[in-house]
Order: sequence, then structure tokens, then C-alpha cells
Amino acid sequence: MAETKKIKTALISVFHKDGLDELLQKLSAEGVKFLSTGGTQQFIEALGYECTKVEDVTTYPSILGGRVKTLHPKVFGGILARRDNEGDREQMVQYSIPEIDLVVVDLYPFEQTVASGASEADIIEKIDIGGISLIRAGAKNFKDVVIVPSKAEYGLLLNILNEQGACTTLAQRRELAQRAFGVSSHYDTAINHWFIDSSK
Repeated sequence: MAETKKIKTALISVFHKDGLDELLQKLSAEGVKFLSTGGTQQFIEALGYECTKVEDVTTYPSILGGRVKTLHPKVFGGILARRDNEGDREQMVQYSIPEIDLVVVDLYPFEQTVASGASEADIIEKIDIGGISLIRAGAKNFKDVVIVPSKAEYGLLLNILNEQGACTTLAQRRELAQRAFGVSSHYDTAINHWFIDSSK
């Protein structure tokens, strides 16, 4: 069935690592390949799983103190490419863009950082840019991509994996996309409120 998609490659970029090990174990057992950056990549490898560095795909290192890691056409092309679009597929081949079927994100803890009484500089650094962009890209292309926008959704994906293996239905991907935009909206609203409150 065309609406059912198999997860082959997962991009994982999370702040909090708790709960990720169970998800990794199940994905690995299903033959899913991992792609990641920085601390998440080290965490995955420490558990004994192979993990390709995003910088090996993009040929760019993490730069600007970690502010730019995943923001690259080879990453976002791999998420946003329409699998049934001939032009998109041709460009993926032309520019060596890998298909990314699953995106797992857990954003920088902005609200917790504000609540902790941190300095403005520390709060600004906890405004996630790459993660929120990955969430929006994965959600936009839910026709082809599974988006897990926070650790709160790990269990939902785990249930799917346990019941169906590494295959998802369009309805399941759409539900996760809806949750993803909810996460994105909540996050941006919290940032907006902080700017308003801190300007008073």
C-alpha cells in the first residue's frame, strides 16, 4: 500500500537522552540506520550502535559554537524531498542527498532555562533553531516522513514499532505531524512571552 512507508534512515537530534535507549534498540532491531550530531551521536555509539555523523554527510563541521549543525541542504533536502516527485528524486541523486524517513527531536529546554533564573545570554542560547526547523520540515513532509517532536512521543513511535515493525501509515504520520506543530507552536509562544516579559 503506497500510504505505508518503511523507516530506513533516522536522523536523531535530542537534548534529553532519557528514554531514547529503548527507542534506539527497537529501531536498530528493525534495521534502521542512524544519523546524528554531537552529544546524541556519542550517546548512540556508546550504546553500541553504528551512527553516521551529520558532518560526514554535509562535509561541514558543527560551527559557531554549535549554533549550526543540521542546517544544511543535504539534511533538509533528505527530509523535505517528495518521494513521488521525479524532479525531487533526480536532484537527490544529483546532489547526493540521502533519504531521511524518521526525524526524532527533543528541543533545548527553553522554558526550564527561563524558570531557573538563568541570564539573558544563557536563555538566548537555549532558543533552538536547528531542532525546531527539523520538526517543521518533518511535519510538513508527513506524507513521506515520520516526525517525533519530543520525548513525549517516544512511546507512540515505540507502540507503532512493536505492532507494525518499522512501517507507518499515513494516518499515523499525520497525527505525529499535528503533534509536531503543537510542540513548535508551544515553544515559539513561550519564547514570544519571554521577550514580552523581559522587555517590561
